[in-house]
Amino acid sequence: MRRVLRLVGVGVRTHVSYMSRSPIEITFAVLVPIVYATLAVYLFRAAGDPDRLLTASVGAGLMGIWGSVLFGSGGAVQNQRWLGTLETLVVAPTPLALVLLPITLATAVIGTYAMGATVLWGVLLFDVPLDFAHPLLFLVAVPVCVLALGMMGLLLAATFVLLRNANALANPLDTPVWLLSGLLVPVTVLPVWTHPVSWALPTTWGARAVHAATSGGDVGGPLLVAVALGAAYALAAVLVLGRVERRARAAATLALT
Repeated sequence: MRRVLRLVGVGVRTHVSYMSRSPIEITFAVLVPIVYATLAVYLFRAAGDPDRLLTASVGAGLMGIWGSVLFGSGGAVQNQRWLGTLETLVVAPTPLALVLLPITLATAVIGTYAMGATVLWGVLLFDVPLDFAHPLLFLVAVPVCVLALGMMGLLLAATFVLLRNANALANPLDTPVWLLSGLLVPVTVLPVWTHPVSWALPTTWGARAVHAATSGGDVGGPLLVAVALGAAYALAAVLVLGRVERRARAAATLALT
């Protein structure tokens, strides 16, 4: 366990350093959350709901974290393929799941900037009051939500290994998932048939915990569900990776050529 924790810690630090030096990653991390926050605040004001401006800022931050995890997970696998190191990672003694886990967690860590940026942007530009219902629980709920997102990113990364162009799958998943997860708008406004899908996503429960800590409500219950679903997604990712790895070896689809 100590070696696993050390591997994950070193991997997260390495990939965070790598992504923090990428112009594309920096551009998306800096600009996209601010655009989300601006649009969300204006939409809530236009709807005559100024009391939920902080909720809009927090929801925009969650959208930024999800976007970072989604495109970061797919992009990380694609980068390893372009660099010619994906085959080496697959044949390394370390299980592939432990190799991809730091990548997905690093994308989530980079995405946490979105939360701070959107809240600060709302305070400085739109005078959004920082009246969190449960400030301490908010500081707990955000890392748990980030961890759950990382586990979901791990499962996505497991499927991205087989794809030569991982962004082809990442692009259409962005908007549907944040809508189904209730990151910005409540799940209750969606059609009833979508609710079972929403309940199966750890992002839904992580977002519910964060919003409850922001505006009031039960935080502990959604946090526990988010952790449980995140663990289930991690286990599913390990199982999927084993099958995907064997299939990729048999079909020789890891390399670009």
